[in-house]
Amino acid sequence: MPSKSSARLAALTVAAVCATSTITLTSPAHAESVRIHDIQGDTRMSPYTGQQVTDVAGIVTGVRTYGSSRGFWIQDPEPDADPATSEGVFVHTGSTPQGVAVGDAVEVSGTVSEYVPGGTSSGNQALTEITRPAFTVVSGGNPVPAATRIDAGSVPAAYTPAGDRAANGSVNSLPLRPDRYALDFYESLEGMNVQVSDTRVVGATAPYTELWVTVKPRENRNHRGGTVYGSYEAQNTGRLQIQSLGRAADFPDANVGDTLAGTTTGPLDFNQFGGYTLVASELGTLESGNLRRESTRAQRSGELAVATYNVENLDPSDGTFAAHAEAIVGNLKSPDIVSLEEIQDNNGATDDGTVAADRTVAALIDAIVAAGGPRYDWRGIDPADKADGGEPGGNIRQVFLFDPERVSFTDRAGGDAATATGVTKVRGRAALTVSPGRVAPGSEAFENSRKPLAGEFVFRGRTVVVVANHFASKGGDQALTSQYQPPSRGSETQRHLQAKEVHDFTAKILAVQKNAAVVVLGDVNDFEFSTTTKILEGRGTLWSAVKSLPRSERYSYVYQGNSQALDQILISPSIRRGGTFTYDSVHLNAEFHDQISDHDPQVLRFRP
Repeated sequence: MPSKSSARLAALTVAAVCATSTITLTSPAHAESVRIHDIQGDTRMSPYTGQQVTDVAGIVTGVRTYGSSRGFWIQDPEPDADPATSEGVFVHTGSTPQGVAVGDAVEVSGTVSEYVPGGTSSGNQALTEITRPAFTVVSGGNPVPAATRIDAGSVPAAYTPAGDRAANGSVNSLPLRPDRYALDFYESLEGMNVQVSDTRVVGATAPYTELWVTVKPRENRNHRGGTVYGSYEAQNTGRLQIQSLGRAADFPDANVGDTLAGTTTGPLDFNQFGGYTLVASELGTLESGNLRRESTRAQRSGELAVATYNVENLDPSDGTFAAHAEAIVGNLKSPDIVSLEEIQDNNGATDDGTVAADRTVAALIDAIVAAGGPRYDWRGIDPADKADGGEPGGNIRQVFLFDPERVSFTDRAGGDAATATGVTKVRGRAALTVSPGRVAPGSEAFENSRKPLAGEFVFRGRTVVVVANHFASKGGDQALTSQYQPPSRGSETQRHLQAKEVHDFTAKILAVQKNAAVVVLGDVNDFEFSTTTKILEGRGTLWSAVKSLPRSERYSYVYQGNSQALDQILISPSIRRGGTFTYDSVHLNAEFHDQISDHDPQVLRFRP
């Protein structure tokens, strides 16, 4: 530990966190020779932060020569007896490290810093580093310290201590308890050589050469090999991100349910996009789980099939039209009504004031016909330029496709980007004042976000009101691995307002006609157990039909190895009480590395 005088100097001279999110001192103090476990300490923040350390000894366990965080990891081959103190640390060189290799015994001098990936505003935990280093290679070819095994028996079931035990909700100052909390366990291994064996893939390979595995094969598993996120209290502690120190071209293309057979070994890092990450110097062999894309059954003649599908920023320049068409025709069996989210304007992200999307929709309809499906008709409302969020210049919106051989659309003129549709009574039944029309487009709830699209459809003489949604994203929320526990979900504020607007609109329909058939669907960007969904549902106004599925099947999206429900279809009481509906989350995208969208479509079939 530092002397009292050096600790006092550190306390007096610590500067505010700078723009690079690295905590340093204005005039670094000097510490006597220390070991790595002294630097790491028994909390998340090093007791030596901002101090100069000299001749810190260790064996090089990995060298990173790419990206913005270049350097190497060292580990002390002579650990102390405290399981809370890590024996490894990252040496940040800034540029590609020269003259150092795995197995070298080195002595490193430099400044101890706490780097926050993503910046302090992200709420992420800090990564202890030695920065501005000078190092000497003492010898080469030494044995690398044995990897610490991470498995189901070593990772605790509890994720983290409650945040109210620490100032401002941060767990940074709490002593690590690696035997009790999963985040403490991983933190106690930060920078160390670790190993997992025969792990199941729970998050497919992403474009950035990363995938997710679980070391707890039984933890909330579903029959397709994923790990289901079913509540805020069940974060799935066995999940771990895998990256590689090797070439990107050698990284495997993995799907959920595959296995990384054998051992995967390397330093345990912490990064902005996923938290604790095993950066593999040795990568297991990929074994296929033979996961297949799902298909739903076709609707029967008396059933109305309604689907929601986020097609991920579709515009005419994309090469995915044929694949989306095959998904709609082959996997979804050509639903009668399809709510499409993320339809971009006719020139995509080009920011020139274009808002029309007729070419985008026409290209998809033509592709559906070529795939053997019906020639859908469609309805939509062009947004005001740059008013609905999404990719700059893309002007995403929801669009209805419908099969005119099975369903008719009731057009009521007057809908545009700014005009709100309302509810009236026509011949004793609820009707929209504008169809298609937007729900509360002037509300603050939908500022810089997609406005709901409502339309009246008629199937076998029965009117069905459909409201298509794409709520505000979760962007900006703190991660599950945040230093703040429980993590802040600030994006919920807008979604709660949006859910209230849509709920109240639906309630007006049911106030006019108690037995009205109403379907509210889309990318809700929140879970079936969330407050957002509870607000949407209200007290019996709507009900999320994904809850008719077993808990293990309630998902449409995979994020950081958690299979979760973001896309939902909610139904009014007359549909639910009829007892004739079936619901299917059709898994054809989210679990696959070659996905054409990051969302799985949802299908509801019922007899109005």
